[in-house]
Amino acid sequence: METTLVLLKPDCVAGRKVGEVIKRFEDAGFQIRGAKMFVPGAEILKEHYAHLLAKPFFPDLEAFMQSTPVVALALASENAVERVRTIIGPTDSKKADPGTVRGDFGVDVMVNIVHASDSNENAAIELKRFFAPDELFDYAMHYTTTARSAEPVH
Repeated sequence: METTLVLLKPDCVAGRKVGEVIKRFEDAGFQIRGAKMFVPGAEILKEHYAHLLAKPFFPDLEAFMQSTPVVALALASENAVERVRTIIGPTDSKKADPGTVRGDFGVDVMVNIVHASDSNENAAIELKRFFAPDELFDYAMHYTTTARSAEPVH
C-alpha cells in the first residue's frame, strides 16, 4: 500500500469543494491517513515549489497559496500516486476531462483545486514536509455504516 500527498488548494477551500473532493477519494477506496488545515508559510512554499522559484509567476503562486488555508491529506491505497493523478486529471484544468476533479472544478494551471505528488519518491518527500510522523495513522478499514431512520427524540 502506498501513501501520497494531496493538497486541497485555496480555490478548493474558498469554493467550498473540500467535502466533494474528499468524497471522491473515499468513494474510490482511499484511506485517509492524515488530514490538517493550515496556511502554508513562505518557507514551506519555497521548499515545496523550489523548482518554480525563479519563474516570474512565483510571487503570484505564493500569494495564491496563502490566500486561504489549505487542507493537506495523506491518502493511502494500492498505486496511490497513479490513482490520485487519474482522479484529479492533468495540471492544466483546461485540458482535464469532465469527471476529473480539475475538469469539474478547476480554472487553469494554478487555480486547479489540488496539488498531488507526481511520484512515490516525491510523495515521501512531500509527506514529510507537511506531516509529522505522529500525524499519520494506520488503522483497519472494516467498519460499515448504514442509514438509520430519523426518529424524533423527545
